[in-house]
Amino acid sequence: MDNRTAPHPHQDVLIERRFAAPRALVFKAWTDPAMLANWWGPKHFTNPVCRVDARPGGEIYIAMRAPDGNDYPMKGLFHQVIDGERIVFTNKAVSPEGEPQLEGVSIIGFADDGRGTVVTVWSSAIGFAEEAPQMLAGMNEGWAQSLDRLRELLAN
Repeated sequence: MDNRTAPHPHQDVLIERRFAAPRALVFKAWTDPAMLANWWGPKHFTNPVCRVDARPGGEIYIAMRAPDGNDYPMKGLFHQVIDGERIVFTNKAVSPEGEPQLEGVSIIGFADDGRGTVVTVWSSAIGFAEEAPQMLAGMNEGWAQSLDRLRELLAN
């Protein structure tokens, strides 16, 4: 996280979802760039650029494209990747000029429940840009829509 001095808006999200798919496949959907590009982000968004090096110290970069054609890049680093169990990464949403808009950390847990895979997403972010409060207010819905898209991908 960035240690800037003024107070900044902050948002935490905690979501748990069950997927009717094996844990190995659900985990792969988070770490394989081709799979991740098919579900990451709110509905109607695409990901024309999706790079994932899912290992501690590896980078993640996703350029989400909105229906209006605007791109919203996100870059980050993986801090922990435990195959089939846990992913921890930090991320920055940046403006087209490369200025930080949001900085956050996400912890994703994976567990078998006997009928599929339970995914727990905890994500926390702080904002730095003028539009940050609006972006943070949409975090819960954005994650929910992403996980809905993941469910659709795994069902096919």
